[in-house]
Amino acid sequence: MRIYIPRFIHKYRFYVVTLVGLLLWIAFFDGSNLIAQFRLWQKLSELEEQQEYYVEELKKVKKEEHEVMGNQSSMEKFAREQYLMKKSGETVFVIVDEDNKSIEKENEEE
Repeated sequence: MRIYIPRFIHKYRFYVVTLVGLLLWIAFFDGSNLIAQFRLWQKLSELEEQQEYYVEELKKVKKEEHEVMGNQSSMEKFAREQYLMKKSGETVFVIVDEDNKSIEKENEEE
């Protein structure tokens, strides 16, 4: 049984063998082989998802900042709630649950 080899491949077999060897080297043995490229592509996808998340969070924070910095009473309310600031001579009690989370914040999230 004879295996048919096209005339072009037979005529230029040195170049064909060299090209196949080079492609195999690049695909599997090189520092930036196909497996490494696939892993980098997955990492890029994860980072793009994280970027979308942080862009959305940044929009929320900018909106909250705009609302808080709008007037003095909302700025005072924000400082009292978030940073537990108080006026002089005033006592502040923070009620927390068993996980040390503020009950008021828990109600706002729901």
